[in-house]
Amino acid sequence: MALLLCQYAIAQDILINRAFISGEHLGYKLNYSSSLGEFNAGMADVDVGILKKRDTVNGQVRTLYHITGTGSSNRFFDFFYKVRDHFETFVDSATLLPVRFIRQTHEGHYIFNDDVTFDRETGTAVSRHKQIPVPDNVHDIISSVYFMRTLNLDDFGTDSTYYFNFFLDDSVYHSVVKVLGRELLETKWGLIPCLKLKPMVATGEVFAKKYPVTMWVTDDSNHIPVRAEARIIVGAVTMELTGFSGLKNPDGSVLNWKTGNAR
Repeated sequence: MALLLCQYAIAQDILINRAFISGEHLGYKLNYSSSLGEFNAGMADVDVGILKKRDTVNGQVRTLYHITGTGSSNRFFDFFYKVRDHFETFVDSATLLPVRFIRQTHEGHYIFNDDVTFDRETGTAVSRHKQIPVPDNVHDIISSVYFMRTLNLDDFGTDSTYYFNFFLDDSVYHSVVKVLGRELLETKWGLIPCLKLKPMVATGEVFAKKYPVTMWVTDDSNHIPVRAEARIIVGAVTMELTGFSGLKNPDGSVLNWKTGNAR
């Protein structure tokens, strides 16, 4: 049965984050496969920091999560398709909604840089290029992943659906994540209990279909993305977790009782 759970993302609601803390690090390797074979394409890292920000309107100090994600192709793959991506999001720790999003994208011949400020009072997003109205609960592409990690996925049955909004390229996208159920995923650490998800993406130059990505996250309180597989217009890309540290729930992590928390 499909569940319309937008109430989880009502703007300014105080949300309880049981999934991550400042100091968390996640490392990934990226593989590319096509008719020519499978190749190690590069690596990605995501780190969570924290900072204090004084509101210029009322003078109150807010605590923000500063989440940074970087991805780069290796020297061999640079010859075919060079990738140098850098993303930053500043997320209100109380609502888990972003207040600022920074993007530096270099993928092949495509280069795009942006700096977006979300004004929750006026309901607008102001980028380097324009100002547009946005929904109260709008996310960016990084904050949306961390927000989803905080949800109690026990509330989602198999074939359930979660709806949310995210801002990218001066547009608001209405996206969907399908919950496919639970699955034991084979990893370098052995079989890991995971939740299997399928998010909808924007079709275009990279993706030809709306649901080309399948993602597995740990079936524990941390909800760490362990693996993602994406069918693109030419071939497929796989992202696999290679290391981690600084988990919020180390004792309850299915990864920790497999490995002892190695970075």
